[in-house]
Amino acid sequence: MAKLFRAAIMGPPGSGKGTISKRIAQSFGLQYLSSGHFLRESVATNTGFPRTLAQAQALNSLHQLDLVISLNIPYETLKERLSDRWIHPASGRVYNMGFNPPRVQGKDDITGEPLIQHDDDKPEALMARLRHYKDVAKPVIDLYKSQGILHSFSGTETDRIWPYINSLLSTKMHIQPSNVFQTQRP
Repeated sequence: MAKLFRAAIMGPPGSGKGTISKRIAQSFGLQYLSSGHFLRESVATNTGFPRTLAQAQALNSLHQLDLVISLNIPYETLKERLSDRWIHPASGRVYNMGFNPPRVQGKDDITGEPLIQHDDDKPEALMARLRHYKDVAKPVIDLYKSQGILHSFSGTETDRIWPYINSLLSTKMHIQPSNVFQTQRP
């Protein structure tokens, strides 16, 4: 049986974790789990999901990650992305009014159902979310850096970051299909 390749993608809200995850899944034939999706479900059911140093250490004791990708995106870029982000709640499809708008404003392209904007994506909540992310993520990032598995990518456009991530994964994985990775929002 082939060894599973376990990786996590970290980054602040709006950094492109979902977009990068979908590209990795398509390019390498992988499956991915989104902690954002699980987190929203967990909040609804009052359970938790790994987001802190203690939780990352607990995850490490169960499964050692092979690789952690950290996305470093400037605040202004995050602010633009999130203020333009609208979501189809039932499917999780994400639209961006600036570069990936729905065909009909306010409606999902496939179902025609209404799109919503999360309260925490609105500009007034964004600064607090980013501050919280930095506070919680730093020790988690430091842990993965100390293990030698952290790879950081900086930029303002996912299309410019993607080739570097693609190259890293091609090298690290030796192109092993049917693996699983997880996006992680500490």
